[in-house]
Amino acid sequence: MKKVFVSALLLVAFVFNAKAQGFHIGAKLGGNLTKIEGQSFDEGFKLSYQAGGFVEIDFTKHLGIQPEVLFSQVSSKTTTFNGNLAPNSDYKLSYLSIPILLRINAGKLITFNVGPQYSILLNNENSLIENGKDAFKSGDFSMIGGLQLNLSSLRVYGRYSIGLSNINDIDNKENWKNQQIQLGIGLRII
Repeated sequence: MKKVFVSALLLVAFVFNAKAQGFHIGAKLGGNLTKIEGQSFDEGFKLSYQAGGFVEIDFTKHLGIQPEVLFSQVSSKTTTFNGNLAPNSDYKLSYLSIPILLRINAGKLITFNVGPQYSILLNNENSLIENGKDAFKSGDFSMIGGLQLNLSSLRVYGRYSIGLSNINDIDNKENWKNQQIQLGIGLRII
């Protein structure tokens, strides 16, 4: 109990200290152009969506971090039969994505974002293939780079996410990696 109390106290102290530098909370909504890079998948991008929340914590006038929690969907289509996935099948993967982005403020209007993202697959049970084996791994690590326009409380952003980990959970014959182009808006609430 003592550890919980001390942890909560430190968290409150951190939030109040961050508020003095620049602390904002908001919600965001946007579209994803997604694809799974791999021999068995269509090369084109498919439209899907993302929604969630963000926190902006500025340590200085030009530098801060932006943690987010997003529900994000990845859509793709298979093109060939590889013994495990049927050809011309659509796959929609739902992820809980947690990016921790470095904020580089280039003035009040423009912010550059770069950093890692870990995504947890929420619907792996929907991707069953022969013999009840999961086709996709339960986690995905990626890197993000992008630009955000700050228009008062409105945020307009565009960024690119490239998967660094192989999400193929069938075998080691093919590497499958997520790619996303994200465009959207955010609203700073606090």
